[in-house]
Amino acid sequence: MRWQSASVLQEVLSSRVELSHSNLRGPSFIMKTVTESFLSLPKDRVWALWYFKNDKSKSWTENLRLISKFDTVEDFWALYNHIQQPSKLGFGCDYCLFKDGIKPMWEDDRNKLGGRWLMTLSKQQRHNDLDRYWTETLLCLIGESFDEASEDVCGAVVNVRPKGDKISIWTGNCQNRDAIMTIGQQYKERLSIPIKTLIGYQSHDDTSSKSGSTTKNMYSV
Repeated sequence: MRWQSASVLQEVLSSRVELSHSNLRGPSFIMKTVTESFLSLPKDRVWALWYFKNDKSKSWTENLRLISKFDTVEDFWALYNHIQQPSKLGFGCDYCLFKDGIKPMWEDDRNKLGGRWLMTLSKQQRHNDLDRYWTETLLCLIGESFDEASEDVCGAVVNVRPKGDKISIWTGNCQNRDAIMTIGQQYKERLSIPIKTLIGYQSHDDTSSKSGSTTKNMYSV
């Protein structure tokens, strides 16, 4: 695992980093969902975890900072167990987990033709669902739970906001309907979201040109 600058680590770390056998596992509510097949990451797959803090005195790119990269399950859990959960972050902060080489921004070449499955949570869900949903999202990505459609996944983002938090999975091609629907359906099932509760997929192009409330869903499940 490759840790980055000390300044960003001080903001997101919840405890002193000390790798040991006891902290290489996730919380009990998550570990029961991890199957025996989830023992190693796909060969040559590296993930990068980013942190965004909205500081109005800085540019957007200055506010986005790399926390660490990892390529093993052990390094993932070591990182996971030493950073704050999303529910503990301040308003205006994000975590972004993306495949190495893809920056968590619409303008990146791997993202600009894509879009995102977006789930908006109520204020009440911050304490009940946010951390669990985000952890399941991380496991879906690094465990490549969407079968062949996982190749189209770029990353995932959690936004902590006063009016309601958001979690999204980004894909690289908003026209790749089959892959997008596979991801959406399996993601919804993984999070045990009720059938009657719809989540929508929006293109980055549409989202970037309109305010959030007017962005139309290209697909929904």
